[in-house]
Amino acid sequence: MNYNIIGYFIFITIIVFIIVFVGKICYRNGNIFVAELIPEHLDVCQQINKTLLVAYYLVNIGYCAITLVGWEEVKNGLQLIEVLSIKVATIVCILSVLHYLNIIILTTNIHKLIK
Repeated sequence: MNYNIIGYFIFITIIVFIIVFVGKICYRNGNIFVAELIPEHLDVCQQINKTLLVAYYLVNIGYCAITLVGWEEVKNGLQLIEVLSIKVATIVCILSVLHYLNIIILTTNIHKLIK
């Protein structure tokens, strides 16, 4: 039994769900957040939010592809669970760090961006 193939399918399923679900939530709530920062420029807010969503998808898809390339050989079910846990947890941590960096950058530099 090839555990790597099973791991790839499980990993891709979990990651696609996380990427799409978190992306939709951040996009929907990001509109409100960015509009609160610069209420007089709602069209710019929409474009900033769309750009953030595209960047989010590109970074995550790229990282997932790199993760799949560097996947070590899995020999049993327990190792499969360990590898999946580490890979998914790493991506979730990266997502949270990127989210908070976006918030910090936007709140500190938004007025510079619109001038």
